[in-house]
Amino acid sequence: MSALLGCIADDFTGATDLANMLVRSGMRTVQTIGLPSVPLGPEVDAIVVALKSRTIPAAAAVQQSLAALDWLQAAGCRQFYFKYCSTFDSTATGNIGPVSEALLARLGADFAIACPAFPENGRTICRGYLFVGDVLLNESGMQQHPLTPMTDPNLVRVLQSQSRGQVGLVRYDSVQAGAAAIRARFAALKAVGVRLAIVDALSDADLYQIAEACTEHPLITAGSGVALGLPENFRRQGLLVSNPVAAALPVVDGFAAVLSGSCSRASNVQVQTWQAAGRPAFQLDPFALARGEDAVGAALAWAAPQLAAGPVLIYATSEPDAVHQVQAELGAEHAGHLIELALARVALALVEQGVRKLVVAGGETSGAVVGALRVSALQIGPQIDPGVPWTATLAAEPLLLALKSGNFGTPDFFEKALRQVASARTLA
Repeated sequence: MSALLGCIADDFTGATDLANMLVRSGMRTVQTIGLPSVPLGPEVDAIVVALKSRTIPAAAAVQQSLAALDWLQAAGCRQFYFKYCSTFDSTATGNIGPVSEALLARLGADFAIACPAFPENGRTICRGYLFVGDVLLNESGMQQHPLTPMTDPNLVRVLQSQSRGQVGLVRYDSVQAGAAAIRARFAALKAVGVRLAIVDALSDADLYQIAEACTEHPLITAGSGVALGLPENFRRQGLLVSNPVAAALPVVDGFAAVLSGSCSRASNVQVQTWQAAGRPAFQLDPFALARGEDAVGAALAWAAPQLAAGPVLIYATSEPDAVHQVQAELGAEHAGHLIELALARVALALVEQGVRKLVVAGGETSGAVVGALRVSALQIGPQIDPGVPWTATLAAEPLLLALKSGNFGTPDFFEKALRQVASARTLA
């Protein structure tokens, strides 16, 4: 096997977001859960290694990321991509800066971009400031994120606080002048010692120009958006032929369910939309979990007689005030762990009861679910909403999984996703 692009993602839903971009542009893509433990086969153009490294200590994130890089280098990849969230969130001391600098050093490179922009999903960067829709990052709800609150929208300042080397900026006027102007700005920044540079992007057209300017870069660090232009880079070099069935997945029969652990605005709206349509939903109580009550058993007993009639939702999603109350009484880390573990147990039991199609909302929740299901690798399929594809486990009896970042998707995402797999006899 000799893939072209090797990617390292700092969470599970971010990995599927990136893989979705690559598949949309005709690259046959496999996502692995941690370092690959199964053969991936020869017909793979891109490999995305999904880690759970966004909120762990920086030293551990660096160690895991370097191990993934070593594996991808051994697989023959020609270029490498460190993928983080389009809201650039991590802990106060990392992990975007430390991981980026460690990957640069291991590759013997002296410069990389940092660009979380994803205009299709409302993430744009102007003069180094990150916008979510029409508001700055710190006014978007991300300032209330329970694990990685983002209170500063200036990405140069945020990244500099995490980095040892100098951080610079490639402004929108250079970007909109095209790939040659972007490369000239790269050269000017490198000449004054800049090692990482935030790059403005206001449209998808900007992302394609940025990607072209990075053709020769050993390492790209970004959200998923810049990946839109990478397949064309490989085509220009004669290394890639578009595959019209890159997104084809097997058809899977069985029950369907939705699990939501995210407390983001988007996930709250999605849960509310599901309930407003009169669809069955069961809320897990973190206080009951903390008291040792069998809340998981109660959820499964509620779900079992309803599965044959249609999909059910089991959720821990709550509004910010309720989240703050839980965190104040239980502690943020403990509360999060309780919910993740509970939803992972729910997922495992639902699969044992015949559920073969699962929608999972939340990066941490998705990581816990795929871990409980012992998923080692995923084939990436068709897009549901920007940044969220259906995937299939690489197994004799595959499951279909839609692993959604908490912030992504339209209000009716859950119903839309399940409608897509319910009606299709060929998922592509």
